[in-house]
Amino acid sequence: MNDGGVMTMDDLRLRPATDDDAQDLFGLLSLCFADYPGCYVDPHEDLPDLRAPGRAFAGSGGAFWVLDDERGRVCACVAVDFPERGVAELHRLYVRPDQRRRGLGGRLVAHVERFARQGGARHLFFWSDTRFEAAHRLYQRVGYRLVPGERPLGDISNSMEVRFERDL
Repeated sequence: MNDGGVMTMDDLRLRPATDDDAQDLFGLLSLCFADYPGCYVDPHEDLPDLRAPGRAFAGSGGAFWVLDDERGRVCACVAVDFPERGVAELHRLYVRPDQRRRGLGGRLVAHVERFARQGGARHLFFWSDTRFEAAHRLYQRVGYRLVPGERPLGDISNSMEVRFERDL
């Protein structure tokens, strides 16, 4: 799907994020970060893209999607943009704890890969907090390689990130 429209994953609905989703996205990240000691959500400084998610990645030809559960609540999200020609960067892959182990993360990554290919990307990369080890296993399982080295994010959580990448 190249228009970023609504689609379903099992009984869940994947749709483009709107600015009205901001509060739900902050809640989603808060739930996800709660699994990691010292990991916090700061809506004022660290996460500017979540304040206006409907517009956050559109300027680079990218997109931001949310997955609604059967009750209409945001239970997962993912975004992508194109920082340079032929290259896509995945952002904000989060799945609410009660929705994990259903394959949603892998399917959201596959959705981003299809969108990136349609946008002309031949390579996709992303950064992930070093504490998110379960997510790292998913990324490696779906074909991403860990690039040696770390970078400091400079956020409220003192995050260090590692890079994952693959050719599409």
